[in-house]
Amino acid sequence: MNTPPSAPVAERTDGSSIRIGALVPLTRPGWVEAGRHLLAGLELGVREVNEVGGIGGTPLELVVRDTAADPRRAAAAVDELTGLGVAALAAEYHSVVARAAAGRADALGLPFLCSSAVLDALTEQPTRWVARLSPPQSHGWRVYADFVLGTGHRRIAVAAQPGVYWATGSRILRDHFAARGGTVIELDMRALTPADVCDELADKRATALLLLVGHPDPAVPIVKSVRGDRRLAEILIGAPAGQPEFTEWAASLGDDGAGVPFLRYLPEHLTPLGARIKRTLIEQLGEAPSFVAFEGFDTVTVLADVLRSHGTDRARIAASWPRVAVVGTRGQIQFSRTPGSSVWQAAGAPIQVVDRDPAAPDRFRVLHTVHTG
Repeated sequence: MNTPPSAPVAERTDGSSIRIGALVPLTRPGWVEAGRHLLAGLELGVREVNEVGGIGGTPLELVVRDTAADPRRAAAAVDELTGLGVAALAAEYHSVVARAAAGRADALGLPFLCSSAVLDALTEQPTRWVARLSPPQSHGWRVYADFVLGTGHRRIAVAAQPGVYWATGSRILRDHFAARGGTVIELDMRALTPADVCDELADKRATALLLLVGHPDPAVPIVKSVRGDRRLAEILIGAPAGQPEFTEWAASLGDDGAGVPFLRYLPEHLTPLGARIKRTLIEQLGEAPSFVAFEGFDTVTVLADVLRSHGTDRARIAASWPRVAVVGTRGQIQFSRTPGSSVWQAAGAPIQVVDRDPAAPDRFRVLHTVHTG
């Protein structure tokens, strides 16, 4: 584990702000809609902290940098934000980008609370500097695989693009299905067109197709092709990475985008805080907030609590992760070490399998809910 000397951020007594660095995908090829929701939650969290006096009378300030889903850009932003004197780093949605940021934060001794990225191995080695709110990919995707198996599907095709996140997801699904008697047909989207995917599904007699690909391309063309192929009228299309969560999916696909199960991280019932924050986020976003917006708000809630209790010294912030115990929008937030994870992991995160209702595609149906331990 890297243990660089602590670079404390001086306590502010002159009326200046306490800065939190935020990494968010705000431009393509980043998932811009997810970035917008994440930033909305972060900004609302900061506003609420400042409305009740900030951190000991000092306002909290969010210093935002656009990662555009680029790991190198994110790593450079971590360097910049460290030099600007931020007390901690927050956010990011894309797992591969978050991994680059976490590695750099670990090397520099900058506390990083990751909001949304799920890749199990956020750092190459165990680190005391990084904590995460979202459940690890291995937990969520196994829940998803169990749901697919529970609906009677045993012959599953996985259409995947290259990349660490997609490759890890493919391995999790393949191992989980195979251990439970399922057959996994792997479709390499570097070599196949959407029409080719349809032919493969028909030839191999798959009953479910799971999309491990980017949105909108090639996810949208694949869904349109499969929905339009009469041979595949009964096939289940799934998207564990959560593409159907956002309005862009519904706008691109309409009715074809309904009935596609995906993962999201919301409980059956929000806390009273969460219910209030949901109403404010609807006003702020002009639409229902995704789980990503709640993750953003909860990130600031945790960091504000840590700053009030332990000050702005970076080493003290990092040392405080195992002592966090705050109520967020979705429940109690505490961190622990879990097998296979190199970072401090929030326990008890809710996991849902959800789809858009075919009878009303702007409405979500909760198909399955569990809580991680």
